[in-house]
Amino acid sequence: MAITWRAVALTAAGIVAVVLFPATGTVLLWAVLVVVVVALDAVLAASPRQVAVSREVPSSIRMSQTARSTLTLTNLGRRRLRALVRDAWPPSSGADENRHQVLVPRGEGRRVSTVLAPTRRGDAHADRVTIRTVGPLGVAGRQASLTVPGRLRVLPEFASRKHLPSRLARLRELDGRAAVQVRGPGTEFDSLREYVIGDDVRSIDWRATARRADVVVRTWRPERDRRVLIVLDTSRTSAVRVQDAPRIDASIEAALLLAALATRAGDRVELIVYDRTVRGRVAGQSGPRVMPAFADVLSLAEPQLIEADWPGVVAQVRQRLSQRALVVLLSALDPAAVEHGLLGVVNQLTERHQVVLASVADPEVDDLRTGRQDAAAMFDAAAAERVGLERAAVAARLRQRGVEVLDALPDDLAPQLADRYLALKAAGRL
Repeated sequence: MAITWRAVALTAAGIVAVVLFPATGTVLLWAVLVVVVVALDAVLAASPRQVAVSREVPSSIRMSQTARSTLTLTNLGRRRLRALVRDAWPPSSGADENRHQVLVPRGEGRRVSTVLAPTRRGDAHADRVTIRTVGPLGVAGRQASLTVPGRLRVLPEFASRKHLPSRLARLRELDGRAAVQVRGPGTEFDSLREYVIGDDVRSIDWRATARRADVVVRTWRPERDRRVLIVLDTSRTSAVRVQDAPRIDASIEAALLLAALATRAGDRVELIVYDRTVRGRVAGQSGPRVMPAFADVLSLAEPQLIEADWPGVVAQVRQRLSQRALVVLLSALDPAAVEHGLLGVVNQLTERHQVVLASVADPEVDDLRTGRQDAAAMFDAAAAERVGLERAAVAARLRQRGVEVLDALPDDLAPQLADRYLALKAAGRL
């Protein structure tokens, strides 16, 4: 049973009766009257359990978008349904206006919609639907919470896609410069053209020459079917908050931009989400299926408060790659974590693959370096300077082992990683 403000007002009105007729019997008589009215109104209210409820919600949206959770209420009872309906979702779903007044005659249905504006990646599961009915007098009613399953997958925002058009333009320029004759094995056929003095006679296409009056040679272009493996580290270092957001969020943006760019370049892109076990994987996808698969897996990537297993990362890379490839490690350039983990096994990666370590830098450290206001600020500046020197030292040791190190601010990590990929491609190091 549920009561409304009218029941409270009816009870308070008894003060007038007690003032006019001050007696114990008056109090008891008024209390009985209130109980009878409340009970009668609750009995006459429609039963919330005789309401059929179904839910419609999109399967997935991006974090910057909004969606609607639509409930269809069908009154199966014999009385008219007058109720307040609450569509409960987790706080991160942004379902602020989730209470709806409905009036449903017997045998009919109504729809109510709740706007969802999620602020967190991952799966948002709907809570129960609470229906509170009221009787004809509006004094009391009934309440029940019904389980109506619903799931909304919130994909990463992919705000870094604004950098994609400029990088694609540079990629087209790179392809234009590379569309020249490239001799030797391991190349991809491009087109046919007439023979000119100086061409290698081994590139002559004799069948095409026989069909034409001129000698025809084949032209080649660099292989486009390169392998790019992105490893997203979800160990404890990915949980550090940088500019009010976990470090892993900037890494996810970088992974999405690189995947979009490499896919357009014709490369095969794969993803491993790893700390001490595989948390997610994208493999065997190509063309337009790559980005939806990346977004789906990365939406569930969350930091784990454990140390990264770098020998396990090497084993995963060896399992996935049998030929030279670009291996991008989205991890932290934390001196302690690198020295006790990655540094000991990185040679096993660089001896076969081109390795890039992309890390998120904290702008607050740079701000602390300039502090000179008082003694406390001086100590903070000294600590920040020491951190910077330690990061630079461990980055130098990684570069000595053949690792391309990228240490950038959260907003700059994705475009700088895309630029590094294009630079490696232009230099023929992929």
